[in-house]
Amino acid sequence: METITLGRNGPAVTPLCIGTWAWGDKLFWNYGDGYGPEQLQAAFTAALEAGVNFFDTAEIYGMGKSEEFLGQFMKQTPQKVQIATKFGPVPWRFNAKSVSDALTDSLKRLQLERIELYQVHWPFAFFLSQETLMNTLADEVKRGRIGAVGVSNYSAAQMRDVHQILANRGVPLAVNQVRYSLLNRQIESNGIFQTARELGVTILAYSPLAQGLLTGKYTGASKPTGARSIDKKFSQEGMQKLNPVISLLQSIGEKCDACGERSYRTPAQVALNWLIAQGNVIPIAGVKTAEQVKQNVGALGWRLTDDEVGELEQITRPWLN
Repeated sequence: METITLGRNGPAVTPLCIGTWAWGDKLFWNYGDGYGPEQLQAAFTAALEAGVNFFDTAEIYGMGKSEEFLGQFMKQTPQKVQIATKFGPVPWRFNAKSVSDALTDSLKRLQLERIELYQVHWPFAFFLSQETLMNTLADEVKRGRIGAVGVSNYSAAQMRDVHQILANRGVPLAVNQVRYSLLNRQIESNGIFQTARELGVTILAYSPLAQGLLTGKYTGASKPTGARSIDKKFSQEGMQKLNPVISLLQSIGEKCDACGERSYRTPAQVALNWLIAQGNVIPIAGVKTAEQVKQNVGALGWRLTDDEVGELEQITRPWLN
């Protein structure tokens, strides 16, 4: 399988990342209702069998349970697994020691000595300055506990600032993890996408299927469970607005000429492939089951034509801002 280098000289990873926000999360994803440890173990195994070994988590996911699950599952396989996790700059973390302590705790839950990619979950650091935060992460790179440094939800200007702080230490900024999908294209209009390219920063795209809106399985009458059930985007009116997009995804998937052995691709697979086609973008596809993994990896191994990429770009322009 082809790989993508994170940033200018970070680790080489698969072009699709497995997202584990739902692993242990009861508040948003209803962990324990329809899926549990067995399903997550099966999803982990299915990803490795498909050749995808890049997983994204965070200390806050399931209040640490997501990292713990990954740690347990990794112990049961000899295969190489690459982990990206995230540090939360909460108010009570105000010095360098608190950053290093949080990294230590994540490493313990993951049962690792080194994390390939350590990201700052959001830019507002309360009493912790970006200088202290980034210099501490640079120290940890030198120490060998972090392979690469990334950020999440940083604006173009914020990305430039931390890029410079890290550059002064000889450490590149590898990624900015942001919301990006056909229905969330703001990074193309607010400078984040262009700045990332200029600085050599890879985009990790979270919610690449717009929390399920791009799968084609929801209608105004058929809604997801949990917090998404009250989201207006999943209402009858919201879904009607999306109908032209879903129809185009279905049409492209049905006439897929470059899809290898399978002549059909789902709307979700087409939507994920569109992101990959942007270049230097890695979608983070959240999963709870092995079947979801198998569906998502169907986005790999083929490419949309330039005309199809253009059609999807045109029809989703209302979501640029």
